[in-house]
Amino acid sequence: MATIKRYPWIRQFLGSASDYVVHLSKGRVQHEGVGQAFWFRPDTSVLSEVPATDQELPVLFHAVTRDQQDVSVQANVTYRFGDPVLASQRLDFGIFPVTGAGQEASGRQQVGAIVGQLAQSLTVDLIATLDLADALESGIGRVRTALGGLGDDARLAATGIEVLGVRVLAVRPEGDVEKALRTPVRERLQSEADRATYERRAVAVERERKIAENELASQIELASRREQLVAQEGANKRREAEEAAAAALVAAKSDAERREIAAAAQAASLRQLGEAEAAKEAALMKIYANVGRDVLAALALRDAAAHLPNVGSLTVTPDLVSGLLGALAAPGARGPAVDGVPAAER
Repeated sequence: MATIKRYPWIRQFLGSASDYVVHLSKGRVQHEGVGQAFWFRPDTSVLSEVPATDQELPVLFHAVTRDQQDVSVQANVTYRFGDPVLASQRLDFGIFPVTGAGQEASGRQQVGAIVGQLAQSLTVDLIATLDLADALESGIGRVRTALGGLGDDARLAATGIEVLGVRVLAVRPEGDVEKALRTPVRERLQSEADRATYERRAVAVERERKIAENELASQIELASRREQLVAQEGANKRREAEEAAAAALVAAKSDAERREIAAAAQAASLRQLGEAEAAKEAALMKIYANVGRDVLAALALRDAAAHLPNVGSLTVTPDLVSGLLGALAAPGARGPAVDGVPAAER
């Protein structure tokens, strides 16, 4: 923004690098350019300041399609002042003298109105030849091409304005129509999303089924191995029991044979002992057959005395002594027997 310093009967202008100043004095250009600094007389000078930078103009307007549907077009036009002197003469960019307190030059608003109206005119003419579907499908490209004609407009050229570029941002129908148009697409997208969800669920269920089958197969395999282990352990225990029973049978047979042999040996020993006792008894009986009765009685008493209990005292009477003496003397008087015949009988 330029600066104007006030002095008595004179003024000083200090320009900026972004504005093109045009100094007119008595209808002739005295100074022009960017970044100017000069002195001027306020009573004979007029100053205009035209932007030297590229300008952006956003435009938004409505148009009607061939099938009577309202659409809104949003675009952006980039322009600059190719001939600032001409623009200052055709549009209001004056900064001195100031006509009223707080009043500013309306050149920018005038340019916006001119460019906006031209852009709207070109767009409305184009949209009127398109159906709503075509306008929504290819309207941005077509409107951009149509607005490219702004650079050839005679009025803009006569005003010193050059259009540098046009960008069409959107071509949209009314809210209700846009919502109605979006419904099929939204439903299709929702259907595709639901199908994808169902497919994911089906895949998840299939994976869970495979996992369950694998777990079941693992459990069956473990149960089979456990069954084989139990069967093997049973077979081992049965084999151990059979071997223990066989060993016990062998031990029992060995013990029985040992006992049988011992019993047979004991029986043979007892038989031999009995035979010896019998032979002894037979010999004794043979001897006792040739011995007198008194001797046999004495022997019997001897044997009986060996088996009697202990006798603390014994009373001997005269009758007993006389009887015993008589018995002992009798055999001596008779003499020994010869060939079984006593001496008294001989």
